[in-house]
Amino acid sequence: MFPVGVVGMDKAMGADGACGKTKMDMVKKRIEILAEKMGRLPGLTCRTVWNVGRDDPRRVIHSLKVGLSLTLVSLLYLMEPLFKGVGQNAIWAVMTVVVVLEFTAGATLCKGLNRGFGTLLAGSLAFFIEYIATESGRVFRAIFIGAAVFLIGAASTYIRFFPYIKKNYDYGVVIFLLTFNLITVSSYRVGNVLKIAHERFYTIAIGCGICLFMSLLIFPNWSGEDLHNSTVSKLEGLARSIEACVGEYFKDDETEVSKDKSSEDPIYKGYKAVLDSKSIDETLALHASWEPRHSCYRFPWQQYVKLGGILRHFGYTIVALHGCLQTEIQTPRCVRALFKDPCIRLAGEVSKVLMELAQSIRNRRHCSPEILSDHLHQALQDLNTAIKSQPRLFLGPNNTNHSTNMLALAAATARQKSVKDSGVSLSSVKTDTSALLEWKSRRTSELSKEAERKVLRPTLSKIANTSLEFSEALPFAAFASLLVETVARLDLVIEEVEELGRIANFKEFGPGDEVIVTCERPKMGRDSNLVNHLPSHGAD
Repeated sequence: MFPVGVVGMDKAMGADGACGKTKMDMVKKRIEILAEKMGRLPGLTCRTVWNVGRDDPRRVIHSLKVGLSLTLVSLLYLMEPLFKGVGQNAIWAVMTVVVVLEFTAGATLCKGLNRGFGTLLAGSLAFFIEYIATESGRVFRAIFIGAAVFLIGAASTYIRFFPYIKKNYDYGVVIFLLTFNLITVSSYRVGNVLKIAHERFYTIAIGCGICLFMSLLIFPNWSGEDLHNSTVSKLEGLARSIEACVGEYFKDDETEVSKDKSSEDPIYKGYKAVLDSKSIDETLALHASWEPRHSCYRFPWQQYVKLGGILRHFGYTIVALHGCLQTEIQTPRCVRALFKDPCIRLAGEVSKVLMELAQSIRNRRHCSPEILSDHLHQALQDLNTAIKSQPRLFLGPNNTNHSTNMLALAAATARQKSVKDSGVSLSSVKTDTSALLEWKSRRTSELSKEAERKVLRPTLSKIANTSLEFSEALPFAAFASLLVETVARLDLVIEEVEELGRIANFKEFGPGDEVIVTCERPKMGRDSNLVNHLPSHGAD
């Protein structure tokens, strides 16, 4: 027989061995998972690179343009004759290309001209300050430079708060402030600061010139064209989204709508670009105003921004329609089938109108005078008739007086129960004892009312749930109301598109311009693509 201590030691060693073995297995499993992820990394990287270029081939061209521009400005360092003429300030040309060269020509023009004008104005003002300061003593010169830096810095920063300056010339003011301080402060210690300023200005001008050349002449990307195409895509996305939403609501199978994968939902993709377009539209409109393509007259880019706001309000209705697919309380499909045909026809007509508006903007022509066809009004009438033909589904057999009596009975019962539980008489007789007794009675009354509310709350909740049992069509009533709301908001979209065509001088609608728009119901599959994504713009 072994001692008890030895047996306990063996058990402990066995437990430690098992624990160590478990830890080793966990480490091996983690290493295997990490090796598997590292093995998938090259393929995932290649697919990502390919997808980014496939979504917008202009990104590849822009990358090549930036690489070529950096190579050209690097020649100021690499070639001996150019380096002798420019000197160490050649680095400013490289910095200018990195900062100024943007994806679109409008963005490059905006930043390039802001940088050029800011540098020129700052240099001129710095030369003027230097000329005045050199005529005085060294102490007065330091005081004068410090005062000038304070006044110019404070004034420039305050000007940046002006809405017009903030919107159009904020980058230029920053460059002006930076260049002015560099030149003015450096002039106090450096003797030949004017030569350095000249060389710096030349290198910045060279960098801006290369950027403008690449943006305007080598496969240019126009901000105005992007804004125009994005407006067309938003209209088409809304058209497909609303028809897909109604088709999903009235589909025959009982598959449940996914609530966790909204980003993969084709309906969501249709209106997502519209809801997220405010800042993109404003940026594209600002950059498009700098482009020289429409120099003959002031093109109404801001009208595109205004139209985008109208489309966002229209998109909110589709968001609410999409939410009806994911509510907890749903109308039975046998009830939905009673209103399926008029709803689908109404959604199809709204989608046709949106597609026609997209075609008119794409072709830069006015929309058809008969864009609101009789089919749309007939679909509205049919939906109205179908709803009126089923009054019991929406009103139910119970009347309002019955519900009111139930509420009154519940309130009385709760009041009696609260009084019985509290054991306090609610007498309002005022005695002459003291103010303390009055305060106690008032406090007791408040507590009894609170107890009454607590008892009444679950009773009212039960009555509310019971009263909703008869109205199986109430969720559908909300869906139909939102569908009719899209028709009402459609008039606002049409008016804004017509206003855009009038201000932008679109060509008149002719008989040969008529386009037959067919809106096929999109398949609700995994690979459905309802909207073209906007390219990402690197605009500051």
